[in-house]
Amino acid sequence: MDELTPALLVDLEAIKQLKYRYLRTLDTKDWDAFEACFTPDVTADYAGLDFADRAALVDYMRTNLGAGLITEHQVHHPEITIDGARAHGRWYLRDRVLVPAMNYLLEGAAFYEDDYVRTDDGWRVSHTGYRRTYELTLDLADWPSAKVADTWGASSSEG
Repeated sequence: MDELTPALLVDLEAIKQLKYRYLRTLDTKDWDAFEACFTPDVTADYAGLDFADRAALVDYMRTNLGAGLITEHQVHHPEITIDGARAHGRWYLRDRVLVPAMNYLLEGAAFYEDDYVRTDDGWRVSHTGYRRTYELTLDLADWPSAKVADTWGASSSEG
């Protein structure tokens, strides 16, 4: 690994903040801020779900992870390498998707592989994607006591 200079530490922290912002804006459905995390020509591959540019990626997320879904994405254990104005990151993802109207819960884990580029506006994601280690799906109706309260989106459902 390169010597940890102050400039390198600033870049590492900026990339971490970018990844955290990407997940927060996805989970809070802040689509403009989510879009700003990416270069216009970003590519993405989420376990075979592929996107060729930012518009397609953001439109898909807005349409399919928007209203009525509760999502939780957390990443840990960053491994980031920086080479000038480009960087690569690997992250351990733990996520949940709740669809209260369908009594559906998905939990899973994956390893993200991201590429970043330094732009005039700071670091941006130029490629993202993950490969799943597992997925678990549950019908919340199987748990008669299950209750889901979406305090962010103000919808709720009982299983």
